[in-house]
Amino acid sequence: MSLHSPMATAKEQVFMTGYLDALALVERLHRLLLDVIKDEFERVGVLEINAVQALLLFNIGDNEVTAGELKSRGYYQGSNVSYNLKKLVEMGYMHHQRCEIDRRSVRVRLTAKGREISNIVAGLFSRHADGLQNKGVLGPQGIEDITTSLRRVERYWTDQIRYIY
Repeated sequence: MSLHSPMATAKEQVFMTGYLDALALVERLHRLLLDVIKDEFERVGVLEINAVQALLLFNIGDNEVTAGELKSRGYYQGSNVSYNLKKLVEMGYMHHQRCEIDRRSVRVRLTAKGREISNIVAGLFSRHADGLQNKGVLGPQGIEDITTSLRRVERYWTDQIRYIY
């Protein structure tokens, strides 16, 4: 039932409005996260990489992964993962090596320089987590509730995609 349908009940319209507000908030939060990371890197004087690249380095961490694995995790929608990985290798933030089993696949891992960037992002996130708790913005139960709800939406959307095909 459409939000604008004359048949929609007041309760359905309220839920739909809330759902659309939540979708817009998720989108804004993602963009804001990238801005927060960008500001942190400007503050510490790291200007050669962008926020998406920094987030890639953080999410790779101590792991060795393929570009396909990063894409399948879906963290980087709207960005060209292969391009960013290539640039990070060229700038010395990552090592890359062809898989011995599947020569078409390239595995990447962080260099010491890449780990420094990952650590900057980890420090930023740690400060934010402390600030959220210490200032009473969000506690452990609140974070658990948000995460549980978002996982339910993720599962629902994933199921919707599966049923299309």
